Amino acid sequence: MTTARRRRDTPPPRTASSEADVLRGFLDYLRDSVAAKVAGAADPAARTPAVPSGTNLLGLLNHLTAVESATFLGEQVTDWQATFTAESQDSVADVVARYRTTVDRANRVLDTCTDLGAPVPRDGLDSRPAPSARWALTHLIEETGRHAGHADILRELIDGSTGR
Repeated sequence: MTTARRRRDTPPPRTASSEADVLRGFLDYLRDSVAAKVAGAADPAARTPAVPSGTNLLGLLNHLTAVESATFLGEQVTDWQATFTAESQDSVADVVARYRTTVDRANRVLDTCTDLGAPVPRDGLDSRPAPSARWALTHLIEETGRHAGHADILRELIDGSTGR
């Protein structure tokens, strides 16, 4: 392990007072935090499991990309466990870029959601019932926050980097 790099923590966002702005503000805050935690991590350490469960930084971000895709874009995932593994040819930059691209696509869908109680729009390919925008935002806040915490620990184990 190298000398610890400490960054100043970024405080939670101060958003407008609407429910949608608060939910989207916190989700974007967590998305930025987890992407920053993975970005710049050395490969192969970023893909090497650091705990007995096999969890690694690239796998976490690959999984979050799949969750965003399934929740906001209606893409089907047949093997959730497989989403915790990045492809061997994927670099850290590749996985981070794919996550950010997926987040941008998800945000474009969310921009069309004017009623949090209404279902997230789906293209005609997904026959499953869509969750409400409120549920989807809340779920992604929970999912991203939980895995951002895992990423904090994994990154600190890799190179001592801490902070958001």
